Amino acid sequence: MDNSSGVGVLDKAVLVLNALEAGPASLAQLVQATGLARPTAHRLAVALEHHRIVSRDTQGRFVLGPRLSELSTAAGEDRLLAVAAPILTQLRDMTGESAQLYRRQGDERVCVAAAERASGLRDTVPVGSALPMFAGSAAQILLAWEEPDRLHRGLRGAKFTAATLSSVRRRGWAHSVGEREQGVASVSAPIRGTGGKVVAAISVSGPIERLTRTPGRMHAAPVVAAAERITESMRRNG
Repeated sequence: MDNSSGVGVLDKAVLVLNALEAGPASLAQLVQATGLARPTAHRLAVALEHHRIVSRDTQGRFVLGPRLSELSTAAGEDRLLAVAAPILTQLRDMTGESAQLYRRQGDERVCVAAAERASGLRDTVPVGSALPMFAGSAAQILLAWEEPDRLHRGLRGAKFTAATLSSVRRRGWAHSVGEREQGVASVSAPIRGTGGKVVAAISVSGPIERLTRTPGRMHAAPVVAAAERITESMRRNG
């Protein structure tokens, strides 16, 4: 089978990347794996290194670079949004409350998608909103499964405790009542990516008058089911 694209330099660069997929390689090993002339292999590897697509390990061997991971993360985010959009709408229609999708970015969580309740009292969180990581059920979800040191740092100044997060991990969902904003309650569940890592939180939120002071009793089941559907779809299409 001819794998040539007709663009010779691109095809040769892909040969280099395919060779590095197997692990670190010296220049001699790259030449052997790709069949390229030594000057060509070196020129391509160094050019790819300039763009961070290739880098070097402590022994000076060529390895796949950080830019590939960044592009993979961006592709994963796009896939997450495409998968989540119809499920957010279904969750909104099932619960009658606004539904949101959050991802963590540093010390904040960002609303990356939402399906708003059409009328009546609602908790509107515009897409792109950056909210704190120290309050709210989505923040609890995004912190609960972190590495211990990062988890403990995240608890400094938080409106929830380590015991709260332990309960979140045990039951698989979180709820909050007036924690982020007075009069607002919410329920959230984790969406998992490769290796089971929590990559996002899906939530429903609304006034305490409707969700009550025990919102998990009302909405935990549909929120968890929605999170599981997104997780499974991401796994199938990953």
